[in-house]
Amino acid sequence: MTVIHEINTLIWLGELSARYDRRITLGEVPGEAWDEVARPGVDTVWLMGVWERSPAGLAIALRDEGLLASFRAALPDLTEADIAGSPYCVRNYVVDESLGGPAGLAEARAQLAARGLRLILDHVPNHVAPDHPWLTDRPDCLVHGTPDDLARSPEAFMEAGGQIYARGRDPYFPPWPDVVQLNAFSDALRTAAVETLVAIGDQADGVRCDMAMLLMTDVFAKTWGDRTGAPPAEDFWPYVIPRVRERHPDLLFVAEAYWDLEWALQQQGFDHCYDKRLYDRLLHEDAESVHGHLQADLAYQHGLVRFLENHDEPRAAATFPGDSERSAAVTVATLPGATLWHEGQFEGRKVRPPVFLSRRPPEPVDEELRAFYGRLLPAAAEVRVGDWQLLTCTGWPDNDTHRNLLAWSWTGPDTCHVVVVNDSDAPAQGRVPLPWRDLQDRACHLTDLLSGQTFDRDGTELVTSGLYVDLPGRASHVMRAW
Repeated sequence: MTVIHEINTLIWLGELSARYDRRITLGEVPGEAWDEVARPGVDTVWLMGVWERSPAGLAIALRDEGLLASFRAALPDLTEADIAGSPYCVRNYVVDESLGGPAGLAEARAQLAARGLRLILDHVPNHVAPDHPWLTDRPDCLVHGTPDDLARSPEAFMEAGGQIYARGRDPYFPPWPDVVQLNAFSDALRTAAVETLVAIGDQADGVRCDMAMLLMTDVFAKTWGDRTGAPPAEDFWPYVIPRVRERHPDLLFVAEAYWDLEWALQQQGFDHCYDKRLYDRLLHEDAESVHGHLQADLAYQHGLVRFLENHDEPRAAATFPGDSERSAAVTVATLPGATLWHEGQFEGRKVRPPVFLSRRPPEPVDEELRAFYGRLLPAAAEVRVGDWQLLTCTGWPDNDTHRNLLAWSWTGPDTCHVVVVNDSDAPAQGRVPLPWRDLQDRACHLTDLLSGQTFDRDGTELVTSGLYVDLPGRASHVMRAW
């Protein structure tokens, strides 16, 4: 199953350059640094932010006091040299020369492949930078406005090359000031999007599509009304993805997705979509809520991306108090579907640098947390084999703390594993009936892959009454059974 390690490419290369006291680009990363990225249990690396960033977008950002304040909050000793511009304000889908250019990326991909890892890169389907070549070469790809639109709503429209264009937006927020809106209903854009994604597929093994739901017909029509004309007969992604896969049949498509549109995007061709709903439940709700979420159709769950942080969300160490990050991490690591880990998460970083920055503040390493993740990732890789099943915990009339327990099993051809998580701050006890009928009438040996503890239990009891569990708050068992 897909396990993604997201790397902020610009910051990572800057820190490697400081470590080795020389400029390091993607083609010059030392082998030991690639070994650090290729953690046990990870099979895919997302190099976030490799494309050419827009000088025009950077100039807009440097005039935005709100953005500048957020930069200073994350990096108190900020200088203008630290502000590189947004990686999602793309000037051109060519690897930035400061990062090593296309040749550097090719070497990076080769280094990852030598370690058994795939490479994912970004695609921003909804908008481009105001100095992107399409504004002059392919204006039919964009949403246009009129001089009256610009006069009436200068925050929503801009002029470039004698044309009026709409600024990029989604239906729930004001327009983004540094990008221009692409027209999902335009045949010209659909052709250009296929060409762009085929070119990305020439350089990578997968693509993470930013805000993918904004191109869906219903969402796009809600955002733009009559301005873009009648919707085409075919939705955007069902048109684009099959045509890209004619050239790259194994290209992995990952969607950043919200608003409960994950299933719809899966049906439109995406392999995986962000599971923001699980993230919110783990952060703000209880075990019953999480358990309800995990009752969804298994095919749907296999198409989700589970995460505790990424470059858009606050750092897990800053938002999950106490040991709650560990219990949540066990949860996302051992569920079906893809898992996304964010560089710096394993070390307990708490500052989320805005993606505009090329530098982040130094932070102390949480060695205990790093050791925990060092155990969890390979354990999860062992566990997630075969068939997954959500289990039901039981308790007693005078003790209902089992309601705070989450449990599931994985049954492989030659392996059996059970995971139990206490999704609360208080101790919890309960029983977890296991699904393996062949345990009856024999002894069963259980080994916790995180703690190393071992337990000998009667197999018949495990299948009938269930595995007895007594876990402190936020504690977990990740156990191999035989």
